[in-house]
Amino acid sequence: MADVKKIATRESYGRFLEEYGRERKDLVVMCADLSGSNKTDYFEKAFPERFIECGISEQDMLAEAAGIAHSGHVVAASSFAIFAAGRSYEIIRNSIAYTNANVKVCATHGGITVGEDGASHQTFEDLALMRVIPGMTVINPADDLSAKALLRQIFETDGPAYARFSRSGLPVIYDEAKAREVKVGKALTLREGSDLAIIATGLMVSAALEAAEALADKGVQARVVDMHTIKPLDEEAIVKAAEECGFIVTAEEHSVIGGLGSAVAEVTSQKCPCRIAMVGQQDVFGESGKPAELLEKYGMTSLDIIRAAMAR
Repeated sequence: MADVKKIATRESYGRFLEEYGRERKDLVVMCADLSGSNKTDYFEKAFPERFIECGISEQDMLAEAAGIAHSGHVVAASSFAIFAAGRSYEIIRNSIAYTNANVKVCATHGGITVGEDGASHQTFEDLALMRVIPGMTVINPADDLSAKALLRQIFETDGPAYARFSRSGLPVIYDEAKAREVKVGKALTLREGSDLAIIATGLMVSAALEAAEALADKGVQARVVDMHTIKPLDEEAIVKAAEECGFIVTAEEHSVIGGLGSAVAEVTSQKCPCRIAMVGQQDVFGESGKPAELLEKYGMTSLDIIRAAMAR
């Protein structure tokens, strides 16, 4: 897929804010000294009067965001995922979610593909942390157009949300027509199949599609489901996959503990038990390295999905 167009979803996020800021005069964007990295600098240049630079102080930023939201604004608060979700967890829980503040915590640089920044900046826990908070919507888009579609929906819905975006470029999967089908809380089937279902999220959706193509050459027809919303989870799509395929492989650039794999297992164990294999970070920290090499070392590639599928 080397010749496929790639766009980092942090870029999608920045461009969305720049466009959406023209429509929403009550939109305030906040950043923790990372505007160039998380692409909020597009909004900063267009609407400096509605941009707040908080410095390296994520907890203060999110506490302030709650207050600004309760004064009648919608707030996008941005940092790297490790700091947005990890360092600031208690603030998100108590000041934002508990008070139902209209704050969208927008986290870039999630997962192993932070690359050379190393283990201290690679978070595999953020989706798990966010999905256990009552009332929190959690999205993890797979590409540029789906990211913009999901962003518009969460910003037009009152209440807290967590959005995860990539540092690295992701293959463009959706065209304009397909992107119109993207709905928060509703998974999308990108490829039909009945031998097994690959339920993937974020960066791993393109890997799942690549794996499905290779499996087809082996006579195995794999369904590919983009589970872009981790919460509210599309339980109907999961049960359908379990009933019709009998075997599910989950794929995520996140710990298999508490993330998509755990969420899918929770549903199937209660509503339609089936065998599940989980491709993702296997309860270990990462290390510094090139993103592609790290994905290979830590078992998050199309080949790892194929191996899991063939072990059925």
